[in-house]
Amino acid sequence: MTETPCFFHQRADGVFVGNDPARGPWSEDHCHAGPVAGLVARAAEVEVGPGKVLTRLTMDVLRPVPLAGIRVAAETTRHTKTLATTRVTVHDLDDLLLVQATTMHLSERDLGPVPTPEVAAPKIEEATPGPFAIGTGRHEKPNFARLLEARYPPGHGFGPGPKTLWLRTPDLVEGEETSPVQGICALADCGNGISWNQPTSEMGFMNTDLTLQIHRMPEPGWHASEAISHWQSNGIGMSQAVLYDTKGPVGTALQTLVLFPAG
Repeated sequence: MTETPCFFHQRADGVFVGNDPARGPWSEDHCHAGPVAGLVARAAEVEVGPGKVLTRLTMDVLRPVPLAGIRVAAETTRHTKTLATTRVTVHDLDDLLLVQATTMHLSERDLGPVPTPEVAAPKIEEATPGPFAIGTGRHEKPNFARLLEARYPPGHGFGPGPKTLWLRTPDLVEGEETSPVQGICALADCGNGISWNQPTSEMGFMNTDLTLQIHRMPEPGWHASEAISHWQSNGIGMSQAVLYDTKGPVGTALQTLVLFPAG
């Protein structure tokens, strides 16, 4: 497989420009929200600095995010010995607010062994390659779903309904090392695209937000999402997912969905 480009490159003036893998399924000119969530996590981690780990990211997607260029800014809202919180914003080049987010960061302590349920991850070595779960999307340009490498555990595959999917994502920003949380953000925003109940040719299911919670730093490489979507006749839906690395569960992701029939 040809090496996939990073999601973004950063210009000398600080603007992030999306590459083909950052393009979403709904519009050829706008980003998938998952890579944008990675930029939000990146800004928050830089703002807080070392010594604390990002444990929650809540992001409201107010407007489509253009591939052509965005600015990301973070500010600390609280910083103590135990925790730190930030507010992160994403603006377009005309200074229009596109995304607003908050994050929580906690200090780690060494408690030694503690009781916790043992939950095994799906086995990546048993998974088989397949198309990304959302299918082709609503345009023909190279995009997130067409360029990323996906695998399915036994008993799962392309089709409607709840399912588990493994995904390996490229680095977030060209020339930079991607942190563990940044690396799983793109998958965290895929719950709706993994567990859709009708194909995009019949129903749109765009998310308006993302809440990611992490209880253990993910290992790099392959990550899995065990996702289910609930759709309602009032045009509102929800996706919920458990996220894994190859060693076990690392967190959860929730999305609120807007449903819009095709045509």
